Amino acid sequence: MYNIKISSHTLHFLLPAGTSRGVYTTRKSYYVTLTDTHQPEVKGIGECATLPDLSCDAMPDEEYEQKLHAFCDDFCHTGGIDVDAMRPYPSMLFGLETAKAQLDAKGSTNLFNTAFGRGEEGITINGLVWMGTFDEMYQRLEAKLKAGFRCVKLKIGAIDFEKELHLIRHIRQAFTREQVELRVDANGAFAPEDAMQRLEALAQYDIHSIEQPIRQHQWHEMARLCADTPLPTALDEELIGINNPTEKALLLDTICPQYIILKPSLHGGMTGTREWIAMARERNIGSWITSALESNIGLNAIAQLTADIYGPNITMPQGLGTGQLFTDNIPMPLEIRGDQLWIGD
Repeated sequence: MYNIKISSHTLHFLLPAGTSRGVYTTRKSYYVTLTDTHQPEVKGIGECATLPDLSCDAMPDEEYEQKLHAFCDDFCHTGGIDVDAMRPYPSMLFGLETAKAQLDAKGSTNLFNTAFGRGEEGITINGLVWMGTFDEMYQRLEAKLKAGFRCVKLKIGAIDFEKELHLIRHIRQAFTREQVELRVDANGAFAPEDAMQRLEALAQYDIHSIEQPIRQHQWHEMARLCADTPLPTALDEELIGINNPTEKALLLDTICPQYIILKPSLHGGMTGTREWIAMARERNIGSWITSALESNIGLNAIAQLTADIYGPNITMPQGLGTGQLFTDNIPMPLEIRGDQLWIGD
């Protein structure tokens, strides 16, 4: 027999987090705390959180809570997670999977018994530079480079494209591709008719990849870009709401991207993330995992999942640095050393 409690917490950003869809200043998360009646002292905690205008299961708070309670009640009744029923609700599935994994691990945050989870190795991550004015982005970039990051991801699409190119040009004048890997994320900001020209402009500066150059749901336009692109293209938002394995295969076979980027709370929870990556590998499509502005509870679960899927000795930088964004994050022994995420003491 299981018991589940649901609570909520609102996180506050140190600085407004800007994307092409708007600016985030707070983030509300729900936490499911799972216990077994035979061992009530052992707990599993999972985080459920959506991003407005992005998550496929974003809905008003009252409706979200009702749906989450219903899934938790069903879990307590059956003793298992109904993955197929929860596919349309990836944030809830991710939270429940996390809680169950921690309970199965006897309450340990080392969910899958990996070298990372044991504190024996770190996971290399990229430094994230949020959208802002040219001066703000320049200062944030300088801070990331000084901190030791060798892979930096720039969110673009909010200011004039020529100014963004100027910033990228400045980076390349100071650092070679071997010294700093550059990724850019357009969050769908480019118009289809402008996208190829902009990709060609970016390609001059040894960019590793561009995420989601145009808005999702334009499969044939995206397929054309991926076929002709001068720099590797990665899908992110495009994967949201594609939860059925048959649909996933159709998307990958139609668009044929160079990479896919997985956020478990957006892309099917832990189960869906593993599914996407397995299907991508079958098609020689690369992948990496990122967090989606979760608190440390969710960030730890994503890092543990990443270590289980790709580890040990992960070489591809992952997007797991968002735990430092909040003023009131939930304390956990996660720490960034140079450009790696570690489990601390």
